[in-house]
Amino acid sequence: MKATDVITDGFARISEVVHEVVEGLSADQLGARIDPAANSITWLVWHLTRVQDDHVADAAGREQVWEAQGWAARFALSLPAGSTGYGHTPRQAGAVRVESGALLLEYYDAVHEETLRFVHGLGAADLDRVVDEGWSPPVTLGVRLVSVLGDSLQHAGQAAFVRGVLERR
Repeated sequence: MKATDVITDGFARISEVVHEVVEGLSADQLGARIDPAANSITWLVWHLTRVQDDHVADAAGREQVWEAQGWAARFALSLPAGSTGYGHTPRQAGAVRVESGALLLEYYDAVHEETLRFVHGLGAADLDRVVDEGWSPPVTLGVRLVSVLGDSLQHAGQAAFVRGVLERR
């Protein structure tokens, strides 16, 4: 198995969890918070998607799906244009709301598709390319993709937990 096959499999698993979490929930359920400072399913899925979009677009040298495909306008959030959710206050996290899960999933799927397109075009040597010299040691593409996988899986798991709590209330 090639390294890019492992990375592709990881992103496919995240996609499964994201769809399982979001499908069948109302906008109110997606936006519910288990306490006033907790993140909603909407925020968690939006955030993991924004971070994936941001990091993969940067590594690929292309514009983010968020802007290129008009998702920023479709979401119409009252947040700074380039916001990914990193460092959000509870108030900012609460501002991330959608009218339906379809919008979340459509954006997620668009980012997932672009991510897989990028990963499928990579060779083993590409994973050693340095993509961020702001760290010691510098971050390679392989490390960046694993980081995105780990972060996304954590947030997808958090969203699944929130759904479980909501369903048991």
